[in-house]
Amino acid sequence: MSVGIFVFQTGESIDSAILAKHAEELGFESFWVPEHAIIPVQTTSPYAGSPNGVIPDAYGRIVDPFVALARASAVTQTIKLGTGICLVPEHNPLHLAKVIASLDHSSGGRFIFGIGAGWLKEETEIMGGDFPHRWTQTREAILAMKALWTQEEAEYHGTYYDFPPVRSFPKPAQKPHPPIYLGGKARNAFNRIVAWGDGWMPNRTSAEEIRHGRHTLNELAEQAGRDPNSIDILAFGHAGHFKSREQVQELQEAGANRVTLWLEQTEGDGALAEMEAMARQVI
Repeated sequence: MSVGIFVFQTGESIDSAILAKHAEELGFESFWVPEHAIIPVQTTSPYAGSPNGVIPDAYGRIVDPFVALARASAVTQTIKLGTGICLVPEHNPLHLAKVIASLDHSSGGRFIFGIGAGWLKEETEIMGGDFPHRWTQTREAILAMKALWTQEEAEYHGTYYDFPPVRSFPKPAQKPHPPIYLGGKARNAFNRIVAWGDGWMPNRTSAEEIRHGRHTLNELAEQAGRDPNSIDILAFGHAGHFKSREQVQELQEAGANRVTLWLEQTEGDGALAEMEAMARQVI
């Protein structure tokens, strides 16, 4: 079982270069950061992570994930670098493909592309996404990026993205491209993963949900003629969960290949101390 660390990286956090280097030294397999480009002042979308639905203030202070991961890659050698998650409909796929390929190339093939379509309607729309059809838009973006990553001259013609043959370099170090992990727990999420993804990364999950998801993915993959073992499962977790070897072992037995622990402390020496405690308890 591979154990990673997730950091809610803000401008007040310890620099991602320091955190990722320490995580690598402690034996963590991967380092993950989130994304929210902006948080609208006025919103009606409820936040599922709090009892009253209010969006935490820290969400408006998140640093750019690709800048954070680039800094992390420069001071590490082996730890994998993941987005947890990248909000795909908020990006132009031509630009995003370039950023990801550059990061994967410069890090020696260590990037994991954790993706989502977003839950904050106002943010998605301000950033150019079609919220009601955000997963359809996400699918088109991923297919366009796959073409850009794998072809010398790539073109794409869809509803949301339409471009003639173009050249985009460098190509990612990983072939054919960095692995793409999708969140979500609905049946459609599993269908998407089997059709065009490489892994499932459910958040706030249990061993029983992992077990059910593994069964569903295996069943759908076999129906589609795909090897079920080609699909990874990352129990993405959240703060306060997965803090013991026993919990991680239970997730592994349920079918997870990876687990991510969430740091509750992100500032000062407290973050480093908590990371060390997690390493002792789990790794």
